[in-house]
Amino acid sequence: MTVARQYVTEARRIVVKVGSSSLTTASGGLDADRVDALVDVLAKVRGQGEREVVLVSSGAIAAGLAPLGLVRRPKDLARQQAAASVGQGLLVARYTASFARYGVRVGQILLTSDDMSRRAHYRNAYRTLEQLLTMGALPVVNENDTVATDEIRFGDNDRLAALVAHLVRADLLVLLSDVDGLYDGDPRRPGTSRIEEVRGPEDLTGIEIGSAGKAGVGTGGMVTKVEAARIAAAAGIPVVLTSASRAADALAGRDTGTYFHSTGRRSTGRLLWLAHASAPQGALTLDEGAVRAVVHGRKSLLPAGIAAVEGEFGAGDPVELRDTDGRPVARGLVSFDAKEIPQLLGRSTKELAKELGPAYEREVVHRDDLVVLHPWNG
Repeated sequence: MTVARQYVTEARRIVVKVGSSSLTTASGGLDADRVDALVDVLAKVRGQGEREVVLVSSGAIAAGLAPLGLVRRPKDLARQQAAASVGQGLLVARYTASFARYGVRVGQILLTSDDMSRRAHYRNAYRTLEQLLTMGALPVVNENDTVATDEIRFGDNDRLAALVAHLVRADLLVLLSDVDGLYDGDPRRPGTSRIEEVRGPEDLTGIEIGSAGKAGVGTGGMVTKVEAARIAAAAGIPVVLTSASRAADALAGRDTGTYFHSTGRRSTGRLLWLAHASAPQGALTLDEGAVRAVVHGRKSLLPAGIAAVEGEFGAGDPVELRDTDGRPVARGLVSFDAKEIPQLLGRSTKELAKELGPAYEREVVHRDDLVVLHPWNG
């Protein structure tokens, strides 16, 4: 067993994410045998010492297709929400019955990206998950598809799983799909091989990464899984990517799937959300000096460094910070409404305070509410 795989067996708190295609039939509806097989694996893991498991499970919309007479996943949001409303109850009921075979109680947690961005919601989500684990229950997490709109969606449960792994301070994230790992090409073509370990972004240079599968019941694909692995790894959490059928081997530390080494340290939850799950409501264009101060100096954004503003947003909303060429360099929570900012452009805080009052002697984006997206070479 390699050192990396040994770390898998030593992980105490594990977040496992499973996709719709691993739980349902192509025509919609839960596959009880597949659910039971996954539960068998997770129950065994929980029985090994003091290991804890949080399950992030897709499948609500897919489970609701057949009961509502839908032959494929609908494209419109209203029917997706209707299918999720029917399917979520079926999904958690199936998990409840399956885990009951092992005397394990299940607790349902439904989240939107709003719950990761608002400080009180974030704390509440953490407390609930932590209490469920303390009481010996197994949390089953899903996006709240019944109410989530395009503006507040995570986009896919792979990304949600990475954020949940950070939220609960997990030691390991396991992403399960219908492919047994990341390959250096289309795994259906001869001559391709599985990538056993990824130590950093450079290991993925030139790799062809596929999109969602043919079943059409999920929203992700290998692209979203690799992105989720990158998010988690950058937050200090190693990741194993493999198929649901090989979950037992992966969690036992055997050589299956692709292992992503952690590449960074844990950041605050809000900054992780800001970088990877927020939807910017507008944009601020920064002059060269402001870009340098924000990106390299990790300074707050002051009115004097803003050249232009676009979009409609309110104080507290996420906005994109761009250089003069339109490239996004950072993202932050803005302190002013969009309609207020034009009168602030290029002016010092002292000048603004003297003319408009002391409330304007402050940052447009404070450095504690700002995250750098990409290196900038100005």
